[in-house]
Amino acid sequence: MGIFSRIADIFKANVNDALDKAEDPEKMLKQMVLEMEESVNKATLAVANAIANEKSLERKIEKARKESEEWEFKARQALQAGREDLAKAALERKLIADKNFQDLQPIYQQAKETTNKLRTQLNSLKAKLEEARARQSTLIARSQAAKAQKQIAQSLSGVGSDAFSKFDKYEEKIEKIEAEAQAFEQLSSESTSLDEEFKRLTSSKDVEQQLLELKTKMGLLPENLQSEEKQ
Repeated sequence: MGIFSRIADIFKANVNDALDKAEDPEKMLKQMVLEMEESVNKATLAVANAIANEKSLERKIEKARKESEEWEFKARQALQAGREDLAKAALERKLIADKNFQDLQPIYQQAKETTNKLRTQLNSLKAKLEEARARQSTLIARSQAAKAQKQIAQSLSGVGSDAFSKFDKYEEKIEKIEAEAQAFEQLSSESTSLDEEFKRLTSSKDVEQQLLELKTKMGLLPENLQSEEKQ
């Protein structure tokens, strides 16, 4: 019965606790199913041995019964032949066969009950094994989903408030650089505008002078301005 105690321990084990302690739940599930299959195979062998023992006892009982009948038949033959001595010897052998038959009966009944009990337990274990095989794929799928969920959660936890605070700092630095660039650009623009104003002023004077000289040559200036221009 030790083999069935071992199998019962396996099937009664807390699967969730085993999975929590396992580094790889999928591997653990497959290993558990393999252990169940191995245990069921051992249990099947134990049942087969019990059946073989039952059949052996059954044959011994049948042999003892036949021997009893045969020795009784021989005792009858001896009496018919007037050989009472042989009849007694045959009856002694018959008594031995009868005792053997009677002694084997309770042993055979116990073996038969044990075999029936083992068969029932084995059928129950096989049913549980089939259930475990059916649940294995579901549990593995759940394990894979849990792994994916864990990876996503870990990834999201890595992009937490600390990460966003770094983004804020980088954004502040970039805004500062942009402001400095705009300031330099504005200063440069103001300096350029001032230079252009002076250039335009100088250019305007040159144009006015050229216009005045041209008007003088063409006699388009008033006389008083022409005399001033000549002086």
